[in-house]
Parts: sequence; C-alpha cells; structure tokens
Amino acid sequence: MSGMSDSALFSTYARFPITLVKGKGSRLWDDQGKEYIDFMSGLAVTNLGHVPDAVKNAIVRQLDQLWHVSNLFHTPNGEKAAKLLTDNSCADAVFFCNSGAEANEAAIKLARRYHQKLKGNDRYEIITFTQSFHGRTLATLTATGQDKVKEGFLPLPQGFVHVPLHDLPALEAAVNDKTAAIMLELVQAEGGVIPVDADFLKQVRALCDRHGILLIVDEIQTGMGRTGKLFAYEHYDVEPDIFTLAKGLGSGVPVGAMLAKAHVRDAFVPGAHATTFGATPLIMASVIATIETMLSEKAVERAAAASEYLMGQLNAKLNGLPNVVGVRGKGLLVGILCDGPAAEAISELHKRGLLVVPAGPNVIRLLPNLLVSNEDIDAAVALIAAVLTEQAAAQTAKS
Repeated sequence: MSGMSDSALFSTYARFPITLVKGKGSRLWDDQGKEYIDFMSGLAVTNLGHVPDAVKNAIVRQLDQLWHVSNLFHTPNGEKAAKLLTDNSCADAVFFCNSGAEANEAAIKLARRYHQKLKGNDRYEIITFTQSFHGRTLATLTATGQDKVKEGFLPLPQGFVHVPLHDLPALEAAVNDKTAAIMLELVQAEGGVIPVDADFLKQVRALCDRHGILLIVDEIQTGMGRTGKLFAYEHYDVEPDIFTLAKGLGSGVPVGAMLAKAHVRDAFVPGAHATTFGATPLIMASVIATIETMLSEKAVERAAAASEYLMGQLNAKLNGLPNVVGVRGKGLLVGILCDGPAAEAISELHKRGLLVVPAGPNVIRLLPNLLVSNEDIDAAVALIAAVLTEQAAAQTAKS
C-alpha cells in the first residue's frame, strides 16, 4: 500500500512508500512479502532487534496479571525498573513517562523547580545548542535548536537560549543569573550525527559547577547501548545532574524516563509533576526485560564491537568516493555525510532492501540494532557502496 490517499490519519509524516507488517531481529517484511535489512531500528527504538523473545514473553506474562492501576499505588514493576536504571547509572531517582519529549519536559521542569524551590532563586532559562533536537511539545521544540520545527507555533515559551555547539565563548556569554541549566545531546542525531567533543563537554561541566547550573543530557537517542556504552555520558568521564531516556528503553513500547541525582530529586514532591500512563505494570514489564536482556546478552559490548567493524567497513568501501565527505558518529549511531542531498540514495537503498534514514538533508543515518551480525553489516555496506558508487559515476558522466 504505497498511496494511502484515503488515510484517516493526519498527514504529519512524509512517509516512505512502504507498508511494514512483520519484523524479527534485523529483518522487516512489507505487505508485499519483500524482506528488508533494518538499519533504522524504528529510529533507535528496537535496540534488541524486532520482537525479542525475552521482552515478548515478559509482556505476554504481564497481560494475564495487571495492565494499569495509576500511580496512586505502588507497583513492583515500576520499582524494579527504576532500580535497574539507578543501579546501572549515576542517577538516584527516576520519573517514568511516555515519550522522549515528555522526559525532556520533565527535565526542564525539574531544573526550574530545583532552583526556585530548593535553591531559593528565580532561575528559569535553559541553554541549548543550534542543530539540537529535544522534542515536539511547545517547550521542547522551543528548546530545539532548529527553526524548522517551530514554524506556525508562535508565540513560543520564554526561557530558552541557543548557542553554537563547541563555541565555549558564546556559551559563557549566554550564562547569566537567570540560567537554570545547560541541556545537550552527546551526539546531535537529528542535527546530522554530530558527536560532542570530549574537552568541550568537560568545559561545560566545569562551567555548570562554577555557576551552580544543572547539566541536563538528552539521551533519548543515544541511551540504552546505542553508542557502545549503556549511556553516552559514560564515554566522557562526565556525569550529568539530570538525563533523559526513551526510544530504546522498552524495545518498542511507548516509554520515557527522566533520571536525576540525589541533590536534585527533592525538587519533585507529591503533586509537583505527574503523568497518567507512566510506569504502568505492562510497560514496565517490557522495560525490565529490555534492560535485563541487554545486560545478560552483553548487548552494549556487542554494539561497541559491531560499531568498530561497521565504521571500518564503511571507511574502507567508501574511501575515495567524490560524493562522500566522511563517516562520523559514535557506536551504532552512524552518519554518512554526502556532498549533496541524500534523499535519492536513501530511496534507492530502500528499493534494494536496506532501510536507512536521513539526519538532515545531506546525511544517511545508520541505526542497526545492538545485536547486528557482521554478515548483515557486510550486506548493508555492500548496498551502500554500490548505490553511492553508481551515483558518483552518474555525477561524473553529467559533468
């Protein structure tokens, strides 16, 4: 079904002309029976592959027990999921919600309330970076450093300041007595797969410490093993005060989380923040199984090894192509920077059975699952090299 012109859905997505109906591991199938190698993972969501058995079995078991009771009651699954996260991170407290945007919204609220209720000041501004992406709610799209997501939504909320990434003087100049937090992704995924420089992040942490500012790390896309560490901040020898998760946290069920250190947690008291569907027993069963499977299967270590192999193969096979500027990324969040728009190459790769996604107009983004095999990497790289080589030859012929 490629047309869907009679769809009752809002046209908020420029959908690819593919209708997917089945998935398992690194494979997807469309309604025509065509098989695809999946190097999108639902935008870094199905980090254990499609329909992982351990997660599926946990959901099936929970379906017979309890689905929803509201957060006015204790539930074992919510407590266990939170403990798994705090035991394996620098955080001391977790707030579960439904999405990455909602997790970032919670982080923004916590930062403001920390200053206004615990520190007794009126700080409220959040500094973010150009080309960042933090979500689609009014607050998080305002925090996002890309104008295209803001068109038609004026007036935007006050309290957000943007500076260029890696521009320390601009960042220092933006800090004032109203600054509550600095918020950033450690790989700007939607902005073009741009990793943050390690020295810059250490300077940001030092700046926060100097001025009593909170550091918020948006790990919506980089978290849950995507970068070859369970959380991307672990690459940097820097710990955030607050960080956020979603995408890979539940293997495809809708879930987000905002995590914070102990000195911040008391800013959220009963009634300060809430969500109806956060931490429901059904969703938490998926989160628990996802985390436990990642740990038992050594998915993060396997992702780091797969990343090294993938980057090596890409650099070897694409080296010298005039239409490839370079390959960049961290872990299994990889971008191929082209010398022009990548849409045509992406469309052709889909036709040949490899699903990839853009990251801005000129970048082909690769997001295989953490358990991807070297054989699937070889097949994917061969297709990418073939398409880009053919396009380079066509460009040369035209000139």
